[in-house]
Amino acid sequence: MSLENKRGPEAVAEMALKDEKVLQELLEGVLSKKDEIRYSSFKALNFLSEKHPERLYGKWDFFANLMCSDNTHHKYIAIYIIANLTKADAENKFEKLFDAYYSLLADKSVIPAAHVAVSSGKIALAKPELQAEITNRLLAIDSTVQRHKDLVKASTIEAFDAYFEQSEDKARIIEFAKAQLNCESPKTRKKAKEFLKKWNRE
Repeated sequence: MSLENKRGPEAVAEMALKDEKVLQELLEGVLSKKDEIRYSSFKALNFLSEKHPERLYGKWDFFANLMCSDNTHHKYIAIYIIANLTKADAENKFEKLFDAYYSLLADKSVIPAAHVAVSSGKIALAKPELQAEITNRLLAIDSTVQRHKDLVKASTIEAFDAYFEQSEDKARIIEFAKAQLNCESPKTRKKAKEFLKKWNRE
C-alpha cells in the first residue's frame, strides 16, 4: 500500500480520520495476503481505533466478521480493534459479541487466545459492568481446550493488572496469580511474581 510506504501509521491514521477513501484503503489492506500491507494497514487502524474509536465504530460489523474468520491474522486484527472500539460502544454491540469474543480463548491457535486475554484489560476498563463476567472467563482458562494454557495465563495476568484496582474479585485474582508461581511457563511465572509484588498486600 503506497500510503504506509510513504508515511508512518500515525500519519496515515490521521489521514483516515478525515478521508473516507483512505479509510477504505486501510480496510482493504487488512485483508491483503501480503504481510507487509496487512500489518501496516492494521497498525494505522489500531492507532485510529485507540485515539478516535468513534471514527471506526460504524465499521463494527466489518471487524466482527473478521473475528469470526478462519484466518488467524484476521482474528488477531479484529481482537485488538474491537477491544479499542468498546470505548465508543454506545449501542452495546460488544455485549452481543461477548460469547464469540471469549470463545477464542479456546481457539486452536494460541495467538487469538493470548490476545483476547491481554485485550480484556482494556475492555474491562471501558465496560466496568462486564468486569465480573470477563474475570470469570479469564479464570476459567484451565477448563478450555486451549493447548497452550500456560502461555495464555501470562496475558491473563497482564489483563488483570489493568483493572485489578477496580475489580470486585480481587481475592480470586490473587489466588489465580499465586497458582501461577509454579506454572510451567517461565514468562507466566515472572508475570505472576511481578503482579503479586505489586498487588498482594497481605
